[in-house]
Order: sequence, then C-alpha cells, then structure tokens
Amino acid sequence: MKKKFKIGLIARIIIAMVAGMLLGDVLPLWLTRVFITFNGLFSQFLGFIIPLLIVGLVAPAIADIGQKAGKLLLGTTALAYLATLISGFLSYFTGITFFPGLIESGTLPQNLAAANDATAYFSIEIAPLMGVMTALVLAFLLGLGMAHLRGHALQDVFQDLREIIYRTIGIVIIPLLPLFIFGIALNMSYSGQAMSILHVFIRIIGVIFVLHIGVLIFQYCVAGLIARRNPFALLLHMLPAYFTALGTQSSAATIPVTLRQTIANGVNSDVAGFVVPLCATIHLSGSTLKIVACAMAIMMMQGTPVDLAQMAGFIFMLGVVMVAAPGVPGGAIMAALGVLSSMLGFGDQEQAIMIALYITMDNFGTACNVTGDGALAVIVNRFYKG
Repeated sequence: MKKKFKIGLIARIIIAMVAGMLLGDVLPLWLTRVFITFNGLFSQFLGFIIPLLIVGLVAPAIADIGQKAGKLLLGTTALAYLATLISGFLSYFTGITFFPGLIESGTLPQNLAAANDATAYFSIEIAPLMGVMTALVLAFLLGLGMAHLRGHALQDVFQDLREIIYRTIGIVIIPLLPLFIFGIALNMSYSGQAMSILHVFIRIIGVIFVLHIGVLIFQYCVAGLIARRNPFALLLHMLPAYFTALGTQSSAATIPVTLRQTIANGVNSDVAGFVVPLCATIHLSGSTLKIVACAMAIMMMQGTPVDLAQMAGFIFMLGVVMVAAPGVPGGAIMAALGVLSSMLGFGDQEQAIMIALYITMDNFGTACNVTGDGALAVIVNRFYKG
C-alpha cells in the first residue's frame, strides 16, 4: 500500500501565513469576515481552555514530582527571571551602541495609521473559569497539596483531567491552529495596519530581529553546555513552536506545541508539563527585549537622554511585571504600560506608539519567548532527579 503524503505542522503553518498575507487584498470582504468570525470563536475557546490547561498540566506535574516541587518551582522562577534580565540588558547595550546611528533625534512620528480591521459576523463570549494567574496559584496550591497527601483520590482525578487536556490539544487545538493563523494573517493584510506601522520603525526592526535570534542561540548554547547536548539540534527541534508562535502571537496558545517539542528534546514529561506552562506566563525574554528596544528608540527620537541607571531600574522592574503579563497577544505591553509611565515618563502618545509597534512585531517576540522556554526546560531537566 502507498503511504499517504502528510504535510508537517511547520509547513502547514508557513503555508497558512503566506496564504493569508497574499489573499488579504484578493478575497471578498464577506469571505474575509468568515475567517475573522472563526478566529474570534477560536480565540474565545483558547481563552477558556488556557486556565484549565495550566491547572490540568501544572498541578499533576507538581504532584508527580513530589517533595522536589518546591525547589523546582523556585529554581524555574529564578531561572526565568534571570533569562529575562539578561535579554533586557542585552537589548539596552545593543540599542545604546547602534540606535544613535539609525535614529534621528527629535523626530517622533505623529501619523500612525488607524486600523481598519474586518469585523466578525457575530461573536460568542466564553468566559474562562478563572484568570491565568489564578490558575497558576491554584495549580501550585493543589499540586503541592497532592504531593504531601497520603491519599491518591485527588491525584487520580487530576491524572484524568490531564488526559482530557492532552486529547483536547491533539484533537482540537493543533489541527485548527493553521486555520487560526491564516485568519490572523488575512486580517493583518486586509487592514494594512502592519505595513503602515512597520514603516515608522523600519530602521530598528532588523536590529530587534537579530537580537531575538542572538538571545535564542545564547540560551540554547547555555542549555547545551549544561545538559551536554548539541545546542543547535535542540534549537532545531523547537522550530514548530517558533513558527506556531509567529502565527498565533500567543505564548499560551502555543503551549501545546512547545510542550510536545520540549518532550521530543528528551526533557522528562513531568518536568516539561511543569516548566512549559509556567514559563509561558513568567518567561518573556523576547517581549522584554523588544519593549526595552522600542522604549529606547522612542526616547532617542524625542531627544530624551537614555541613562543606564534609569534603564537598569526599568529592566529590573519590567522583569517582575512580566510575570503577571497574560499569555495572549499584546498582553506583555499592556502589563508594561504602568512601568513605562512611572519610570520612563511615557505619556498617552508614547504609550500609543509603543502599543502599535509592539503588537505589529508581537509574533517575533512571542516566538522568542516560547522557543526559549524549551531551553529553560532543558536546563531544569538537567538538575531534576526523578
């Protein structure tokens, strides 16, 4: 019998993204709105399932790890924060070196294009049972509690819940991701918002992209050195997660793919089930890198001095704020607005430019975040003794 030809996940994601960008000006509005309607419904489902996914994966993983759960939680959190700080300072030193030659002082743009997104035919609100941070706290509480209980009744319930989550991921979420990504690309192409905003900061986008790649190479070199593995082989295995994040612009929505590829890298399934969902919320190296670079660019365009002491305090505080940032598109910049205002003095105009620029490039930062999660999982796995 002949083998059936099967297109891999990476290929399907790339095809969906390219097709969406090319068809934005071709498809009639009524058909574009069909895909936008699907995206709205799928986004609502993702928002509903993500807290359950965190509870269903993190809690039983903590319970399985047992007495080591407390140290694992502390170690993973400290590692994620350290990785975030390194990315922030790398962005600062790169920006202070290259941006002055790329940006003309005193030329803050005033004419950001307004969005003209296609609208959905209808929407259905599917409220999540709890917020992401609530889900994380609940998962920690239940997981640590189950780890120290002698009975197994609650653990059996969460083992079944984890199986339900795994099947939901494999049967519903992953098969529909390319269609979801196609709708996102189609809407961006139709609205013209992405290109209009990219033209404003075209001189620094290349620098930020190179920084993202450099951060990933650095993280996987460290992970490979600690785990005694080939760093580029580890990074290659994480490409499906990278390309999925490019399309979804959501760390949380990419958890299923990140988890699968992390396990494929040889990470213990319990460790992966704990580290990946946790880092999807608390590890935002790519987002921090981008926020720091964009903030510095705006300050330079206004002619505002960029002081190391001021930026150091901003980076340290930003790393803390990123822990509370929701794993949805644009979540990190929304969480960072308070710090941008209080520590850098950004007003409404500067904040609006930050939001527009950040969301336009959100997919690259998110891809850096989730791909880096795999490197942190490899490091944590090296010191985990099952």
